[in-house]
Amino acid sequence: MDVVKAAQLSGRSLEKVVVHPLVLLSIVDHYNRVARDTRKRVVGVLLGTSSRGSVDVTNSYAVPFEEDDKDPRIWFLDHNYHESMFSMFKRINAKEHVVGWYSTGPKLRENDLDVHALFNNYVPNPVLVIIDVQPKELGIPTKAYYAVEEVKENATQKSQKVFVHVPSEIAAHEVEEIGVEHLLRDVKDTTISTLATEVTSKLAALKGLDARLREIRGYLDLVIEGKLPLNHEILYHLQVCLPPIFLYVILGSYIPPIFLHVLTYST
Repeated sequence: MDVVKAAQLSGRSLEKVVVHPLVLLSIVDHYNRVARDTRKRVVGVLLGTSSRGSVDVTNSYAVPFEEDDKDPRIWFLDHNYHESMFSMFKRINAKEHVVGWYSTGPKLRENDLDVHALFNNYVPNPVLVIIDVQPKELGIPTKAYYAVEEVKENATQKSQKVFVHVPSEIAAHEVEEIGVEHLLRDVKDTTISTLATEVTSKLAALKGLDARLREIRGYLDLVIEGKLPLNHEILYHLQVCLPPIFLYVILGSYIPPIFLHVLTYST
């Protein structure tokens, strides 16, 4: 599909598209409910405001959408459902109006211009925001476009609609940031959480073992130096808890013969 860079156009009216984080969360939820673990995409409506060359996307809702995998010309978007939903949203916030639509692409598709034309019935210059719900690289997971009429240099050729890429960014009001923080606080990856817990507990156990081994070595060093008497009961318990090889590691390369005798024959 043809995409024209903004720099190639003169008199460009749209300069950027701002997407709010709650919109991203809503779209990801839509995808997880409908198309997760499939090759399908989901489509929905973007609500917000537009002024001075900027579109501010503050809300969204899903719409039923189907398309033929083999023939992209065959698709269905339930515009009656959309009109009903927008009527309800308008009662809640009259300032928000339709600014365009979203798709989880993850890239432009052959029938996107046709779908885009449908939204021209609801807003003069709709935007298309493609959300990559499974990004492979760090960065902003949004790409925004709007359609323009491309006039051919050859007068015999018909003009056609093409998408123009427009910069997009993620921004939020202070109230939204607080809400997103609370939402993300409850979203946990159980795999990562379990692994982190296991690593932390094993590290604590190893630290405890290291401290106990240091205490044992300190005691054995004092016995070797003759500063403490040899206690057969303690050595017996050490033999039960630790094989001779561990004592070899603790004491280094030398184990006094008396220790070897006790460790070998004590029962």
